[in-house]
Amino acid sequence: MEIVALTALGVGGATVIGALIGFIFKGFSHKFSDIVLSFAAGVMLAAAVFGLILPAIEHGKEYGLVITIAGIFAGAGCMMLVDRLVPHLHKMTGNDEEQHNSTRLGKVMLFVIAIAIHNLPEGIAAGVGFGTGNNTEALLIAGGIALQNIPEGMVIIGPMLSSGVKPAKTFLIAAMTGLIEVVGTFVGYFAVSIASAILPFALAFAGGTMLYVISDEMIPETHAHGNEKGATIALLVGFSVMLISDTLLG
Repeated sequence: MEIVALTALGVGGATVIGALIGFIFKGFSHKFSDIVLSFAAGVMLAAAVFGLILPAIEHGKEYGLVITIAGIFAGAGCMMLVDRLVPHLHKMTGNDEEQHNSTRLGKVMLFVIAIAIHNLPEGIAAGVGFGTGNNTEALLIAGGIALQNIPEGMVIIGPMLSSGVKPAKTFLIAAMTGLIEVVGTFVGYFAVSIASAILPFALAFAGGTMLYVISDEMIPETHAHGNEKGATIALLVGFSVMLISDTLLG
């Protein structure tokens, strides 16, 4: 349980770390952000496949493939529903003029709420990973999600400061978006602990949410500013790093 608690704090704390970086380097380039986010996308992609989807097939036994496919589409469908209720992350962050020149606090807060809502299923994915009993695999999954949270924490600082939100309040709001991920981690962990029968579906569901976030949010964002080649290479590097880690530590 201690390792789950520390993982939850680490996943949520990554957003706080990103927020601190956002305060220090308010003018970081899109190229830097795209490279970091693409690397995180590669890590998350490998984590979703090796840490969630393949174990879901294994734990599902004779119906593993069917359960896994159903879980993947259920997870992706859940994220589609979320995206109908809140703005797409890449649409909110991909426009420089809108991001830096908008002074309407309501729009900025909607952007922050969108990130917070997206953090919940990511946290659940981190918690569900511990249901397999393979803590090393679960930590790799959580590490991939945490990496993605750092640039996410960075991008929410600028819009809030430019809209007139005080620095202390800006940091507090950023920290709260990370806290949601902490809650999600515990929800995912306890859900599969209480009902182990749902583990295959839960693993696949978490994998589906991660695949959706990568495809619908992260890749479009990293390809929106003319850095497609570098972003693609960074994704492959991130995937390879996770592949090596999974092979050596698994």
